[in-house]
Amino acid sequence: MRACAKRLALLALGPLMTALAPLPLSMALPAPALAATIVVGPERQAAGFAEALDRARDGDEIIVLPGTYKGVTGVVEHKRLTIRGQGQRPVLQFEGRLAEGRAMLVVKNGHVRLENLEFRGARAADGDGAAVRFEKGRLEVVRCAFFDNEHGLVTSHDGAAELTILESEFAHAPRVVGALNHLLSVGAIASFTLTGSRFHNGFEGHLVTSRARETHILYNMIRDGASGQASYEVDLPAGGRATLIGNVIGQSPGSQNPVLISYGSEGKRWDDNSLVLSHNTLISEGWRPAWFLRVHRDRLPGMGELLVLNNLVVGGGVFELGALGSGGRFVGNRPAMLGMLADVVTGAFELPPDSVWRGRVPDPRNAFGRDLAPKAEFDWPAVVKSISGDRVRWAPGAYQR
Repeated sequence: MRACAKRLALLALGPLMTALAPLPLSMALPAPALAATIVVGPERQAAGFAEALDRARDGDEIIVLPGTYKGVTGVVEHKRLTIRGQGQRPVLQFEGRLAEGRAMLVVKNGHVRLENLEFRGARAADGDGAAVRFEKGRLEVVRCAFFDNEHGLVTSHDGAAELTILESEFAHAPRVVGALNHLLSVGAIASFTLTGSRFHNGFEGHLVTSRARETHILYNMIRDGASGQASYEVDLPAGGRATLIGNVIGQSPGSQNPVLISYGSEGKRWDDNSLVLSHNTLISEGWRPAWFLRVHRDRLPGMGELLVLNNLVVGGGVFELGALGSGGRFVGNRPAMLGMLADVVTGAFELPPDSVWRGRVPDPRNAFGRDLAPKAEFDWPAVVKSISGDRVRWAPGAYQR
């Protein structure tokens, strides 16, 4: 029974509730309202989706059946809501308009979970449209896809907001010169965690940008690919506390900028600024030298630790020199060429079993007095698989297999 119906029932039973007043409170009060499940099918598409959002109450779940839904837009203002695609991932296709003129889906506040949904083609009149815009509260994005949007997912700069993205895919930025479309753009929020996800085929903009106070980028495939033309692969312009562990971060031959990872370019926003890179595989697939890591410590007065451990640096370019003068500690990082990896063509970016670098790096479980060991690995198409941390021969880079 829905909450509104229960409220009407209580009004009708007023005299009876008075008679029950001496009874224990647990016997006199009705049970809390149960969450409802609302099912949306592709038949009525946009109208059906809008009605589901309107009907949903806090704590409900909207199930979206397989199919293509054209023209879907919505504003989510619930305190708690889950929107979940069932079975083969439903496609929400842009068709002419955006919620509030900004995004296909605008998440205003509360705790919202988006699961198994695909967002395609978001466009705005000013060229700044997004598939999803997140403003306040807590947003979880699980096994979703964002393709061919001016921006895949954009957040506000709310200092209390939290964003978590798991096993999702962002790709195919529109080929619009000068638009600087980012696949993922995280503003100055409280925390951002990205795990087991894939980013590729950008254009001029960055693959991942985060200005969050605390950023965790763990076990992802952030590799632009042969046809990609992104600028930075990972941009952390506002500093903050950032940790990158177990990622493959690759720059394409057509990259618009030689920098793979940039930190602090906009200067100090947060009081606490530190950067940790452990067991990442950094790849340059272009002919020109790459700038694998650029740390703007001169723009972050009082910056804390910079710890760079057991990364595998593949291709020509500068790594430690990119953070020269930053006062960081670089230990166990090893150079390699593409031919030293198992099989780049099939996406096997691990070192082969007989690699000279296996067993030639420090144990990351107690390096720098803390545990910086990878606990998982990215696997295709976009999943994260846990690994055992009890090993004798650690390898540099994202893969221990």
